[in-house]
Amino acid sequence: MTQFQVHKTDLTQNRLITPAESTTIQKGEVKVKVEAFSFTANNITYWAMGDKLKYWQFFPAAQNEGHLYGIIPVWGFAEVIESKNADVPVGERLFGYFPTATEWVMRPLKVKESSWLDGAEHRAALPAGYNVYRRVDAEPGYDASQDDLRMLLFPLHITSFCLHDMLVSQQYFDAAQIVIISASSKTSLGLAFALHEDDAALEVVGITSPGNQAFIGETGYYSSCINYGQLHEIDASKKTVLVDMSGNGEVIAALHRHLGENMMFSSHVGLTHWSENQMQVGFIEARSQMFFAPSHIEQRYADWGPAAFESKATQFMQRAAIDSSRWLVVKQLHSLEQLQAHFKAISQGKLPPQEGLVIKL
Repeated sequence: MTQFQVHKTDLTQNRLITPAESTTIQKGEVKVKVEAFSFTANNITYWAMGDKLKYWQFFPAAQNEGHLYGIIPVWGFAEVIESKNADVPVGERLFGYFPTATEWVMRPLKVKESSWLDGAEHRAALPAGYNVYRRVDAEPGYDASQDDLRMLLFPLHITSFCLHDMLVSQQYFDAAQIVIISASSKTSLGLAFALHEDDAALEVVGITSPGNQAFIGETGYYSSCINYGQLHEIDASKKTVLVDMSGNGEVIAALHRHLGENMMFSSHVGLTHWSENQMQVGFIEARSQMFFAPSHIEQRYADWGPAAFESKATQFMQRAAIDSSRWLVVKQLHSLEQLQAHFKAISQGKLPPQEGLVIKL
């Protein structure tokens, strides 16, 4: 087994580790071979929030004296290659949350026809949504040709779905426009798609870099799009909701100052600009809040029931993925070594927004 590990406080430091210790499985456990996973700006958010939101706890890194390194979680597919669990056969394929590693040992619990949970002790207190593994061969109408879209977009679009649901439930905070920061991120594009197909939604303004403005306009999701040098062009006379995927403290504070009392609510979701996430003078903390999709999902499970939530969310994600295929270009890598070689460009946000990276092992 090989693990791709990243230093917890220095994104420029990473390494490939092949643990010396045995990965012999115990009764009730299975060993999976990671087949493929996506890698996006969302995974850099997992790194940036690794301690605060406990992402480092999902997949403990081996040979990690001082706990300096961690394994960034990813979304993808895996195959069961060994099993000492009577309910989970060898050869079963899974979709879910995996390590950036070639293999992993898991303990299936609550095994149902469609899914099971990883009941590993160290994951017991972590958000349940990350511990669910879909048994894809049991899914009605499963189509392997859609695997790349599922890996790249479903983990992001579930957050898009939850954000839209949150905004609707709050009646858009009585705003007249929504401004999405880092509008070219795939989670932003998913939210913009949700707003675009919502007849009751507001005007949606996207903010992105100058080089991405043309692409953003071509998607057709946004009412208008500006770059980071044009923040003053946002109409400050309109009540506004900000949805921030960047974590860029300077930009957020500048918008708060520009909008003043008309900044109705500021939702902070991702960290595409992870190196610039210290909030600046003018940031309105009282009307700002971090958005954590797993918490929203748990609330909707309680409100609607798990089946109703899954049905609504899945239908949205399928629509969004199909529409995204108009512009999404999938780029494939074929080893953890190739991921390591591309990691600097990924972490610095240098991949084109229309490109989706999939690693097939």
